[in-house]
Amino acid sequence: MRILRSPALVVYLLSAALYFVVGYVLAVHYHVMLGDALSRVQSAQGVLFSRDPHLASIGFIFTPMTALVEVPLTALNSWFPSLTRYGMAGVIMSSVFMAGAAVQIWAIGGDRGVPRWQQVAVTVLFAVNPMIVFYGATGMSEAPFVFLMCWATRRLIRWTSTDDVHDLIGAGIALGLAYLTRYDAVVPTAFGAVFVAIVTWRRAKVNRWQTAFLDGVILAAPAFLAFVAWAATSWLLTGQAFAQFTSEYGNSAIIEQSGGAAESGPATIAYSAAEILVLAPALPLLVPAVVVLATRRRDLEVLAATLMFGSVLLFQTVSYATGTTFPFLRFYICIIPLVCIYAHQIRAPRGQIAARRPGVFNAPRETGGPSMRIAAAVAVALLVVSLPVTTVLMESRSLSVQQYAVGALLPFDPQEGLEMDRQLSILESFSTEREIADRLDAMDLPDGSILVDTLYGFAVVAASNYPKRFVLPSDRDFISVLSDPASHGVRYLLTVPNEGRGTADAVNRRYPTVYENGAQISMLDLDVPNDGADQPDWRLYRVLDTPGGDSE
Repeated sequence: MRILRSPALVVYLLSAALYFVVGYVLAVHYHVMLGDALSRVQSAQGVLFSRDPHLASIGFIFTPMTALVEVPLTALNSWFPSLTRYGMAGVIMSSVFMAGAAVQIWAIGGDRGVPRWQQVAVTVLFAVNPMIVFYGATGMSEAPFVFLMCWATRRLIRWTSTDDVHDLIGAGIALGLAYLTRYDAVVPTAFGAVFVAIVTWRRAKVNRWQTAFLDGVILAAPAFLAFVAWAATSWLLTGQAFAQFTSEYGNSAIIEQSGGAAESGPATIAYSAAEILVLAPALPLLVPAVVVLATRRRDLEVLAATLMFGSVLLFQTVSYATGTTFPFLRFYICIIPLVCIYAHQIRAPRGQIAARRPGVFNAPRETGGPSMRIAAAVAVALLVVSLPVTTVLMESRSLSVQQYAVGALLPFDPQEGLEMDRQLSILESFSTEREIADRLDAMDLPDGSILVDTLYGFAVVAASNYPKRFVLPSDRDFISVLSDPASHGVRYLLTVPNEGRGTADAVNRRYPTVYENGAQISMLDLDVPNDGADQPDWRLYRVLDTPGGDSE
């Protein structure tokens, strides 16, 4: 078959199929969905199907890449309701991106000139890593970010040998898109630009400073353009250039609403180190070997990979230590592709990399030297041993806050009693919101008749067959409707307790006592306790004096 003549395509199709199937089973069969992923799906849905459809509905708290990719998928929601109800649009998005990451790991091995058995083994071990599978299957931004970082790293590695401007441009484009996926990309862009400038400065014989500066700019320019364009667009439309950091819905506000950072100082550094070791148990053995060999060989390829992924890990460690982010295992996921690349780089680079236009500093590779067969086999064996270790440690509630509940679906789950109950309640997240959506759908309500903030209400809106019935913060008339719901035809307020993150809810900010007593503008119609862990209880209030009557 012709398809078998392209190993990279086979890697892509098999990986994408694996992640899609796992995602479908988790989301549609077991109803396992992550809040951030479902929130992005609802934002994408709002671009096309809200009562006020417009592109800015994707919001400006998160960077836009994942939601933009999901917009055309949500267009098919009329035929496939699970695309939004169960977040399958996100599953498709993460599947195709994480499969792309597996292809990049494959290609890095090919560029390195490793034997086919090693190339296959390392790629498979990356693709089936439980953390990679989980985030390739759950619609989170980790999938596109890992892919784009792998793409950027591969291109930068190639550039160290080829000096081909096409490789430098490719790395820059990947970093620019990575910034539109996660703010973390600022750091590897900065490190990468400095690395490129220093390498070029050392190689150049004339015009050193100009040439070094130009190469650094080529790498950093796409990310800088993305940074300026996104900040300017956010400022023009919302009045906040960096809503992630200044908005009531951003990370800083969430940490404050949650009671502030739980830890700080040395304890956070130790925790970050533990998280990294959960995902890469082989790291302590691989790093010394790779560093020694790279030093002997003067191997810039190892340094390129280390700077790109290591800077992301450093950023996450510092962010957690300073109390500006959360202790989530997924924030350290970049260590997985890094150790896989290290497994390739145990061997010396061999062969010549095909380049469109080799630069003047194109460096021929060594073809002699030891084959390092045993060292390569040991590196692969370390990756094999790492898989069960990572799988078991992902069952730890303290180390794997967001993933450990999935263990309840596995036959070897070590949890029992109250801990098992908590796992099941985490898996039930958003089941209550789907029930609320079904109840509201069963009512004969006009468009714009239910007012809710998507801070928590995104799951209700995503599960509804009638998203136009909801008045949302992304609607351009939201403030005026919120100020006088009755005169704008709103019949119901969907509310959460005014505590914790609920203090940022727009309805609570405008009517602080609405959840407790209706704020004298509404009367209680429905009280819904939540079955999901760490999810708020809901109350549905009927708005008083609604034009056209206040009863159904």
